[in-house]
Amino acid sequence: MPEKNTISAQKPAAAQQPEAPAKARGRFIALKLGFAIFFVVIAGRLTEVQFLQASKYQLIARKQYELTVVQPSVRGNIYDRNNNVLASNSMYVSFAADPKVVGENADEIARQFATAFGKSPSYYAAKLHSVTSSGSLKRFVWLERHARPEVAKRIEAQKLTGVVPIDEPKRLYHYDAVAGTLIGFTDVDNKGISGLEVEFDEYLKGKDGSVIMQRDGLGHARPSVDYPRIEPRNGHNLILTIDLAYQSIVEEELKRGVQKSKSSAGLAVMLNPKTGEVLALANVPGINPNDLGSYDINASRNRVVTDVFEPGSVFKVVTASAAYENGLVTPEKKFYAEHGTYYATVSSRSKPQKITDTHPYEWLTFQQAIELSSNIVMAKVGPTIGPERLYRQARNFGFGIPTGIDLPGEVRGRLKKPNEWSGTTLQTMAYGYEVSVTPLQIALAYAAVANKGVLMKPYIVSEVEDRDGEVLFEQRPQIIRRVISEQTAAMLIQAFEGVVERGTAKESHIQGVRIAGKTGTSKKVVDGHYGAGSYTGSFVGFFPIEDPQVVCLVMMDNPQGGSYFGGTVSAPVFRAIADRIINTSGRFTKTPQPKDEQPRNGITVPDVRTLQLNIASRLLESHGLKCQTVGTGDIVVRQVPEPGKHLEKDDVVQIVLNEPGADASGGPPVVPDVRGMSLRRAINRLVVDDFDIQVRGSGVVVSQVPAAGQRVQAGATIHLACEPRPLVTAVLY
Repeated sequence: MPEKNTISAQKPAAAQQPEAPAKARGRFIALKLGFAIFFVVIAGRLTEVQFLQASKYQLIARKQYELTVVQPSVRGNIYDRNNNVLASNSMYVSFAADPKVVGENADEIARQFATAFGKSPSYYAAKLHSVTSSGSLKRFVWLERHARPEVAKRIEAQKLTGVVPIDEPKRLYHYDAVAGTLIGFTDVDNKGISGLEVEFDEYLKGKDGSVIMQRDGLGHARPSVDYPRIEPRNGHNLILTIDLAYQSIVEEELKRGVQKSKSSAGLAVMLNPKTGEVLALANVPGINPNDLGSYDINASRNRVVTDVFEPGSVFKVVTASAAYENGLVTPEKKFYAEHGTYYATVSSRSKPQKITDTHPYEWLTFQQAIELSSNIVMAKVGPTIGPERLYRQARNFGFGIPTGIDLPGEVRGRLKKPNEWSGTTLQTMAYGYEVSVTPLQIALAYAAVANKGVLMKPYIVSEVEDRDGEVLFEQRPQIIRRVISEQTAAMLIQAFEGVVERGTAKESHIQGVRIAGKTGTSKKVVDGHYGAGSYTGSFVGFFPIEDPQVVCLVMMDNPQGGSYFGGTVSAPVFRAIADRIINTSGRFTKTPQPKDEQPRNGITVPDVRTLQLNIASRLLESHGLKCQTVGTGDIVVRQVPEPGKHLEKDDVVQIVLNEPGADASGGPPVVPDVRGMSLRRAINRLVVDDFDIQVRGSGVVVSQVPAAGQRVQAGATIHLACEPRPLVTAVLY
């Protein structure tokens, strides 16, 4: 019995033995199937990576060991009309880094840069730890831009893993603030931001090149041999119509005028009336493109073309032109000037319009009305001319139309059509209100008068040249239209000469030079109303009348020095500019000399007295002469040989610089020799040494007391005797 029980108990176990191998086989098959599926997935993924998406992953791989480094192009130079370099480039060194390659060396690199450049280590550390929007380290950052080569040498970039030095050109403006607003400036990447730099950016900037750098296992970058180096294509050069000597004179005198009249700003533009070339253009305050951090960026606006104003009496050129051109008045026709106050009847339903003159007059000829700038007479002539003819004449002069000058930001001004005129427009526009113009438009209108009635298109870039001197773009004089007849232009010139000789612009008179011009004074609109005490004073003139070569507009904004009239704040600035140009440019000659003094062949020595040293030296170089300086000042007070003498190329001109205050020996100042100078130039020279001046006569200084070379006490009075200057005639520019 016990044995049977034992056997029967073992039978179920024996029956279960075949199930174990089956389970093992099932697990083995599942494992094989899993490996097979895994292999298929891996194989598929490899196929996708190596074949289907190979280009994508090759690009990712290249990004890990390749770096594209831009090779910046060199921006084109800017020259004046005499090939003086106004803007060029200087090579600087910039440092770029790959934060991912820098890695754990970031703090050490930040410390070295901080030591070399005087900034905090945290400044550079922040750059080296900067991340993208996805949270990964950036692959390219600038550590420093445009470091001077002598400073850049402090960084041994080849020993710094992930740091790459790059040579970069930086814009250099040779004369600092001279023509700063006109030329404009570039950003840190040498891209034009304002002025001619932005207007001609496509020509100037060139095209950057590039080189592929590959990193080895140590992180050192070397040029790749697998990719061609793309060389940069340098920018083209601009040749301007600007004359550097004229530009510097205009800016110096304009600054003095703004300071003297306590104006909030001033501007001037000078043109050749025969060609439309801009010879000088200045804004005060302006900018120094080499030092933008110390200037209000609003000063970069070229207000000669971007701002409008109500012109006042300088707009009377339109009224007088329309009256003469249509045969409505003659210079001798008389008008009653109402003793300075006139109530013009506009319509039966409105109050009479009050019109005033600065001074009370009775009867005036039309010529006298122009000379004395009578608003009343112009308002009376306005209805005789009529809306259509006055509008058409203003339009023909170019008002309300962009001039098309090659400068950024030009506005057209505002010239309402007759159907938009109010009941007062005809009278007020006749003397320069209810119309908005740019300073350039006014200058061009007077240039048309000087050019016998022909309006020229203004331009400031004469040529664009490549680095080989091939001309890619050029501008030449272009006639826009005939505005008035030669006969009308002659009558206007006669009237405008009377303005200078007998009228409101006596302060612009220069003895021996025939000048024509017109003053203008206008109230400014403040908060929608004409504000008391807020004015614009202007003067525009041209010379010499026999053959006009130069037209110059000077405008003062909001003068506060006691007078605000154009004849007292702007006309003297014009006179100072014209006087210096006549004596400095070499393009104006006096009456013929005796035969024994006729010049021989050679280079005429320009007059560089009273100019700044850097301007004077450049001017002499442009004439093919060498410069030797004596003294330590920055203003030329004497030159040897004297202006007008003739030398050969590469001859030396010695220029003596001012020594402010007492001389080097510590004694009293020495009286300079100002004989032969124009009165203004002599005064400018004596003021340098703080002398007082008393003058007898006008024109050219013929004698002085005390004599030149004597030592006198500081602040002593120098007595000057002057005689009229001989008549000046012009040499075609």
